[in-house]
Amino acid sequence: MAATASQQADRSSAERNSAVSEMPDELRADVRMLGESLGRVIAEDGGPDLLSDVERLRKAVIAARRREVSVDEVAAMVAAWPIERSVQIARAFTCYFHLVNLAEEHYRIRILRSRDTGDSSVPDSLAQAVAELKHDLGDEELNRLIADLEYRPVLTAHPTEARRRAVATAIQRVSAQLAEYNAPDRGAQERQEAQRRLLEEIDLLWRTAQLRHTKLDPLDEVRTAMSAFDETLFRTVPRVYRALDAALAGGSGTREPRARAFIRYGSWIGGDRDGNPNVTARVTREAVLIQADHVLTALENATTRIGRALTVAAAYGPPGEELSGLLAQAADDHPELASELATRAPGEPHRQWLLFVAARIAATRRRDLDLAYRSPDELLRDLRACQASLVAGGAARQAYGELQHLIWQVETFGFHLAELEVRQHSQVHATALEELRAGKTSERTEEVLATIRMIAWIQERFGPRACHRYVVSFTRSSEDIAAVYELAEHALGSRAPVLDVVPLFESGEDLANSADVLTGMLALPAVQRRLAEGGRRLEVMLGYSDSAKELGPAAATLKLYDAQAELAAWALANDVRLTLFHGRGGALGRGGGPANRAVLAQAPGSVAGRFKVTEQGEVIFARYGHPAIALRHIEQVTNAVLLASTPSVEARTGDAAARYRLLAERVASASERAYRSLTEAPGFPEWFGLVSPLEEIGSLRLGSRPARRGLGAPKSLDDLRAIPWVFAWAQTRVNLPGWYGLGSGLLAATRSPGEPVTSPSTDPAASTSGTTGPSDPGATEADGRADRPEIGPGIEELRRAYREWPLFASLLDNAEMSLAKTDRQIAARYLALGGRQDFADQVLAEYDLTRELVLAVTGHTRLLESRRVLSRAVQLRDPYVDALSHLQLRALSSLRAPDDLPDDERERLDTLLLLTVNGVAAGLQNTG
Repeated sequence: MAATASQQADRSSAERNSAVSEMPDELRADVRMLGESLGRVIAEDGGPDLLSDVERLRKAVIAARRREVSVDEVAAMVAAWPIERSVQIARAFTCYFHLVNLAEEHYRIRILRSRDTGDSSVPDSLAQAVAELKHDLGDEELNRLIADLEYRPVLTAHPTEARRRAVATAIQRVSAQLAEYNAPDRGAQERQEAQRRLLEEIDLLWRTAQLRHTKLDPLDEVRTAMSAFDETLFRTVPRVYRALDAALAGGSGTREPRARAFIRYGSWIGGDRDGNPNVTARVTREAVLIQADHVLTALENATTRIGRALTVAAAYGPPGEELSGLLAQAADDHPELASELATRAPGEPHRQWLLFVAARIAATRRRDLDLAYRSPDELLRDLRACQASLVAGGAARQAYGELQHLIWQVETFGFHLAELEVRQHSQVHATALEELRAGKTSERTEEVLATIRMIAWIQERFGPRACHRYVVSFTRSSEDIAAVYELAEHALGSRAPVLDVVPLFESGEDLANSADVLTGMLALPAVQRRLAEGGRRLEVMLGYSDSAKELGPAAATLKLYDAQAELAAWALANDVRLTLFHGRGGALGRGGGPANRAVLAQAPGSVAGRFKVTEQGEVIFARYGHPAIALRHIEQVTNAVLLASTPSVEARTGDAAARYRLLAERVASASERAYRSLTEAPGFPEWFGLVSPLEEIGSLRLGSRPARRGLGAPKSLDDLRAIPWVFAWAQTRVNLPGWYGLGSGLLAATRSPGEPVTSPSTDPAASTSGTTGPSDPGATEADGRADRPEIGPGIEELRRAYREWPLFASLLDNAEMSLAKTDRQIAARYLALGGRQDFADQVLAEYDLTRELVLAVTGHTRLLESRRVLSRAVQLRDPYVDALSHLQLRALSSLRAPDDLPDDERERLDTLLLLTVNGVAAGLQNTG
């Protein structure tokens, strides 16, 4: 029996009250203190009336969720304010979300530290994985797996980070002061000063403009990503290796480590030119130089720090023969520098040597060729000579302590920091070859050739490892791969750079044909040569974003799984060491979600100790913004990569996939039909542009890449890139790409094969208006759909599949998260803006169906019931996101009205709209 609207409102209120009561004391205290501090700053700047209006809206949206006031009353309140007042209120709620996010991050860090026992009792840790693998595999197989282990995160510049860099920096300063404020053992005066500084930084955050005034260029994006390296990655990577080494053998720091450097960072920032005319050969060159400057600076500083501290006297740790020879050679080649160092560190040969090494790293950064290193291998040779000398002199702890961290850092980052990858569309290559064969070249073709020449320059300067992968998007055949090698010959002839051309399969058809394309690749002489040179290694990229946009989340998930399984079998049959490169986004509609669970859900044989994945937009800073969180994330993913590569996990996954194969096909087929019935309907793209801030998102200047292909409003989904597609749906509180069609798929799977199924999403006439409904986003719709679909006996098999098949569980859990972030009542107000009630009804009916079936399969009584922390966060945030949504709706409805607006009013409404887009993104977090 469906609940009444009153019962649903009571449950929504009860769940929120429960979420508040369950909030840990430390977190509650931080949220309250930061909120009160922001309120004080707002009142100081805008007066008590501004703070009063902010509080009125805050209380009103909470009351609306309890059904104490109607959403129409809230909308009327918002409409009564002048636009300038609405802008100030939008700023207030956006700043509040930044502070709440910060409080939650600090709480998470405290929890991670409190739970870190350093042993196998920590779930998803390296210690836990190693302990399990020792038991299941034995030492010999474990050592083989560790030797082959690879984790390759690739940073991309896809524009889903809505915050300005200045805002992010201001938040970091608030974070530092919050840590000072909460530090234990503070005296009263110290605490008062910490609170004063905290207020000062919150005041600065409030006064910092939320919107960018100029569009980012690709080099801005490179510099933004460098902050993650400077603040976190460089220091975190050796801690990961140390944790693995301790798990493997214990006693880490007194012996030669068993853990090897298995992480290799990559980057598309400054290399991805697919659809981005702003990325040129010059930009690619500058991107590599920026990366090199950052990593060489970091290596110089680390070497200087370690060298200054290494005051091992020759009497207590004599230099070895090799190191003595190197010091003598340095004195011959660079007498002034060697004399200076001997004077600074008399009788301390190891200290002298490391300071000399630091000077050489500095010379490498300055391009002082007399002193510079020619390659990272030369630097590693010198560091290992110092390490061996310390060991021979009895100073093993000095050899395998901080010096080992430095060696790991050089092995991981080299002199280039991240392996820059180039990406271009297959059609661009085809056109370029047509022009070259015809004896004419356009500017775009000249740029293609310049890019290849730039790759050769990078390799000459930094070595092939710095830039050798060339990703071809929309690969349809082996001819698309051959085209790149042919273009390289046109560009440089016999001096062509080392290239590993990586096919990217994105559409459903291309994923299905991927193995055939690889078979064709094997016949190419250039590919055969690279396989022979590289130990028969081959890389293939799978696109999650475009496949999900084309097929819907359920069908795309199965199609990607099938492609992984087929490619793994192909690699085994052809003696190829295959690495699958997963092009995942941050949002659930683009392959997002918990990374470790995604790894464990991969097809058997497709991981094999190697995992490569894109890290995009706001995900970079969410995962790498703080060392403790970065360490936990890398450990979790590595744990999953190790476990997913074992025969027992592969067998369980494979057995479950085979057992539920037909069931999954029924879900995928019906879900795709439902999804296409909406997205391919005439008028749908235009309607989507009206009900969402799609057009305005391009004005946010989120990144250097255009938001869509071509000019004007999108006429089909092919015109629209996956990122703004997902981002815009998140703003409407619908989150459609994360769940649409799944309900129809699950419903079909509950029925007997061949039994006709009519779901509301494929038969809009079967649904009612759906424009009213409870404010609880997780409530069953008594007043939204009177005729509930009949769930067949197949529900039990779906429940077993959820319990036993990680892929199916991941699909439903991610959809559940997306549904929980959907608000039906707010969503209906957005959908009404398009003037197509049939589309609105179809979307809302599928939401009702999907929510009902997801709960039925998972056995939950409410969304996110088994994920208390996430559920609490969503419940607490929802009313404040509602406030921003009402402000956004006010702006959007005015901008979509048929009446012409004066230019100054349109500009003010645009400002309000864009501010709310920033705020909603901060509130919902994984929006793109």
